[in-house]
Amino acid sequence: MSAVSDTVTGDRRGARLARPRRWPFVGQPPLVRAYVTFIVGVYVVALVHGVLVTPVRGADLYPFAGLVLCGGVCVEATRRLGLPPGVSRDMLSAWWLPIAILLPPAYALIAPIPLSVVLYLRARPMLLFRRVFNTAAIGLAGGIASVLFSAVVPSAGSHDPRWLIGAGTGPVYAVACGLVFTAVNIAVVAVAVRAAAPESRWRDLLGDREAMTLDLVELCAGVLVTIACALSPMLLLIALPPVILLQRSLLHQQLQTAACTDAKTGLLNAAAWHREAATVVTRTRRTGHPLAVLIADVDHFKRVNDTHGHLVGDQVLIGVAGTLRTQVRESDLVGRFGGEEFVVLLPRTDAAEAMHIAERLRTRVASLSLPGDDTAVRVTISIGVALLGEHGADLVELLAAADLGLYRAKETGRDRVCVTAQRV
Repeated sequence: MSAVSDTVTGDRRGARLARPRRWPFVGQPPLVRAYVTFIVGVYVVALVHGVLVTPVRGADLYPFAGLVLCGGVCVEATRRLGLPPGVSRDMLSAWWLPIAILLPPAYALIAPIPLSVVLYLRARPMLLFRRVFNTAAIGLAGGIASVLFSAVVPSAGSHDPRWLIGAGTGPVYAVACGLVFTAVNIAVVAVAVRAAAPESRWRDLLGDREAMTLDLVELCAGVLVTIACALSPMLLLIALPPVILLQRSLLHQQLQTAACTDAKTGLLNAAAWHREAATVVTRTRRTGHPLAVLIADVDHFKRVNDTHGHLVGDQVLIGVAGTLRTQVRESDLVGRFGGEEFVVLLPRTDAAEAMHIAERLRTRVASLSLPGDDTAVRVTISIGVALLGEHGADLVELLAAADLGLYRAKETGRDRVCVTAQRV
């Protein structure tokens, strides 16, 4: 299941007590507010229309209730794992897809509502407007897939399983329905995230190879659950345990990734960055290629927190992290060292190129306009640069030299790039 990325994280506990609280949706960029309102509005209209034109039949209610109940059990199974932030892979698509295929489109529009309520109450907290938007995105994706599937396979809602498990093209159409559901959901969410974080790359928003593989696994599970439910809703009792076990297996890789990732920015955390960077430095020393290390620090970050609150401070960190990540190569390592300090490892980068990259990062961050309480928030960064061989022979020496360069940048006025003049 795709979900809106937490482009603004944190909670109100760190915000200034004197500042009045408001629904975080109000603080989002105007484009985000407009897009979310549009998607939710379209969903509500489609939902009302679908409910009004769809007759209530017991033959539809029983499988619908069974599939929603199975989805709720999966939510509870996930919750009991005690997952850290950033781990969101679940198998709910395995229950939404059968609803879109076997039942009238109205049920595909309704299905996300009870499960979203369960997620909001029982799973890891999410800002309410994001939960509402996710519900609308999933409902529209399921509704569109169901309408297209019903148009292609008119006998889909006849509760006769022969159209699905016979020798015809039913399974092919079922897979196509799942692909439509996944594509629409990802596209709707990606546009929202792009509007909130314009520096994000479409390639990252639409998913990498691993995400696509996991989506394919969910799709296959959804088709199998659809066949089981078409034969008899009672078979859902047999399908549920394997789906939960598959869900736990899919979560394992996410847990490993989360252990190496800074939850707030999505970058490598300090330990993971240091581990990977040390390996790259050792390999680079053997090959003799150039290498550079950058340490960047947000200028006057405490002032941002004191003036605008920690929610805006978190947004600043996320915006800076996104800029750093999108302005370097895939082979470069970007990490958060804690607080407002970031570090970048640049393999195969000489002195001139390292300074050019550092200046580009500094300029791009200075041009960021992040939403604050009443006005846009702008920040700058100071950057220290160190070069392998010239300023150190290993990662520890390079970090110490880059830190000296950062100290020099801070002392000489901030918002600048400096290289230490001495070898550590």
